[in-house]
Amino acid sequence: MKLFTKARAFFKLDVKTRFLLIEAFFYLAWGRYQKRRNFSEIAPSLGVPMKETMFTATSINLRTSKSVSSAIRTMSHYTFWESACLVKALAALKMLEKRNIESTLYLGTAKDKTGKLVAHAWLRSGSFYVSGFEEMENFTVVAKFAKEINIQRGEGASYDKDAES
Repeated sequence: MKLFTKARAFFKLDVKTRFLLIEAFFYLAWGRYQKRRNFSEIAPSLGVPMKETMFTATSINLRTSKSVSSAIRTMSHYTFWESACLVKALAALKMLEKRNIESTLYLGTAKDKTGKLVAHAWLRSGSFYVSGFEEMENFTVVAKFAKEINIQRGEGASYDKDAES
């Protein structure tokens, strides 16, 4: 009965929201797959290392970032796999990149109450924290990746090691 109620609520949503939720579900699956890979393999696709994007955004970008955040947060409760902070941040990063919106992915570490090292990931677009904002204050940033958007071509920037040489 609970499933029927949730399905009915889903189909009462407007078409745009339904597609956004479905897209979030698939990007969460993609994010979970990425989490299983070696970090050195996925790092170049995350953006420019140790850089941040600007803290300003247009009202359209802010509205879109909030929609993406809500969709990711909602659908993470319905995945058949673990969709914790890194998975959500990766999914949101890709959804924003698809919409030509810049973002910065942060990776942080801290020690829990027992002294064990724990990690956390969060994503910011403009001044809005898209994912992971609930716990970010407790962590020290150890890495960040700026996913810049090339305005002329509308493409996400990628890190090119050869450009530094």
